[in-house]
Amino acid sequence: MPRYLPLLQTYLRPLLKQSSLLFVLLLIGTGLRLLTPQLLATFIDELFLGSALSRLGWLAGAYLLIALLIQVVSVADSYLATNIGLTATNQLRSDLALHCLRLDMSFHNSRTPGELIERVDGDVGRLNHFFARFMVDLVGNFFLMVGIFISLFWIDWRIGFAMFIYALVTFVVLYRTRNVAVPYFRKARQAQAELYGLMEERMAGIEDVRANGGTAYVLRRFTERARQAMRTDVRADVIGTSVFSVQILMLTLGTILALGSGVYLFTNSLITIGTVYLIYRYTELLREPIEQISREIQQLQEAGASILCIQDLLDIRTVLADNGNTLLPGGPLDVAFKQIGFRYQRANGQDEEVGGDKGDEQDDEEKIAQGKSVGGEVRELILDGVSFELEAGKTLGLIGRTGSGKTTMTRLLFRLYDPQFGQVRLNDIPLPNIPLADVRNKVAIVTQDVQLFHATVRNNLTLFGPSSDDDQLLGVLEQLGLGAWVRSLPDGLDSMLPPGGGGLSAGQAQLLAFSRVLLRDPGVIILDEASSRLDPATEQLLEQAIDNILADRTAIIIAHRLATLERADYILLLEDGRCAEFGLRQALAQEPTSRYAQLLQVGIEEALA
Repeated sequence: MPRYLPLLQTYLRPLLKQSSLLFVLLLIGTGLRLLTPQLLATFIDELFLGSALSRLGWLAGAYLLIALLIQVVSVADSYLATNIGLTATNQLRSDLALHCLRLDMSFHNSRTPGELIERVDGDVGRLNHFFARFMVDLVGNFFLMVGIFISLFWIDWRIGFAMFIYALVTFVVLYRTRNVAVPYFRKARQAQAELYGLMEERMAGIEDVRANGGTAYVLRRFTERARQAMRTDVRADVIGTSVFSVQILMLTLGTILALGSGVYLFTNSLITIGTVYLIYRYTELLREPIEQISREIQQLQEAGASILCIQDLLDIRTVLADNGNTLLPGGPLDVAFKQIGFRYQRANGQDEEVGGDKGDEQDDEEKIAQGKSVGGEVRELILDGVSFELEAGKTLGLIGRTGSGKTTMTRLLFRLYDPQFGQVRLNDIPLPNIPLADVRNKVAIVTQDVQLFHATVRNNLTLFGPSSDDDQLLGVLEQLGLGAWVRSLPDGLDSMLPPGGGGLSAGQAQLLAFSRVLLRDPGVIILDEASSRLDPATEQLLEQAIDNILADRTAIIIAHRLATLERADYILLLEDGRCAEFGLRQALAQEPTSRYAQLLQVGIEEALA
């Protein structure tokens, strides 16, 4: 129970008034339920005594009125409990989603989105009843049992004592079996998460799967995971149902005990026939809290499995400390790498096994980081002693073969990772000394893969942040050549984009990404092969947009094409994670012995392919 209390305290404390009202309704319902058997027992005795019809009518009317009140209280109780459960679980979902968003990339690279969806939504959904009714029902049923025992002792101390011993034995049995199914339900939850992870990953790559004849393989893998999930679910349900079967046996014994005791006392003229019914009805009523508590124990086992999974997720901490307090100024910023040494790691500090579709270069770099380099050699660091300084407002052309560390350098500057050695600095301030939000606000990146959401044009531009003035949004789109396109949409900025940006050309998607950057007005911008997948005609249309993006900003451009590099002031050539050459572009181009000049002679596109 101690592991559940933090969640209850955190998410039910803001709902204390509603929970208190729910508890009051439960007490009222408990009192009314204890009263109805008394009325029926009195009715039976009065009937056998031959009482007047008016007296019997009054008892029947009172019984019906109380039964109606019980139903009204039950409806109010259910409404309030549902509201509490949904409010608490929705807040927990929000907190979990925010926690995942704040974790570093080593965490996300080691888990599929489907698994995280199951953690954030599936596991939390199973806690609805736990938040809504668990503690209230537990206490309410305790009071119901106390009331029943008092009534039974009032009838006859022997009946009360026998039923008390019976209830005590029943609870001992249920308590001893309370955690039997928790490990099985936890395995079932994990199997479901893995199944969702497989589904999400394969559905995201459906085009490649179908185009390369992988449908049968995907179906087989899905069947295997579904079968595994089914087996773990069945095993957990069987174990959980075993607890319920034990409870049914105990309740049957209780009914036999009540009827036997009632018959014995009645045949010895110690109680009336109405009291026999009262003993039987209270015993039946005693079954309800025992059954309810038994169900609570079973649901607690399922909730326990989900809570453990949720707690494991909440216990993960990002390796990126965010305790800086030095804010960056506006405008272009100086960029410096000081003896940077870096390799990818998992969140637990071990080498990261990276998967997914991240582009050939990123994939190769991360394989090298694991000691699985493309050429077969093992290398400790993907970046080894990289140093350079870039003045504010200047542009750096970053070149090198696939897997040389170019994309990794941009990730360090954006602070998706921290280097193991050396420092990355902005305006001579180490990145850890700057608030993470300020780094992400002052450094922007545009990659070859543009993420567009099934949302309005406005939300795709602002990324669901505070909406800018319409004139500003339209001005940016006009500046980048998208004015005619947005005017052609039925609702303008409020038009919905199809899922995945369907219906937009690659050039339009790239221009939308550029528009996001202009709206943020960062001091440093990174273009990571931003036009590598465009045809020459479309790329030419983007040249003016790139000029607008780079104006009065510090820029780092990763490119293989000579035309893109011509706007760079400096060139940095990476080889095997090391800085092979750095200097002014024009000076390097005019120096016959420089590596850059040699690349120009043989053709950069071919040499760096």
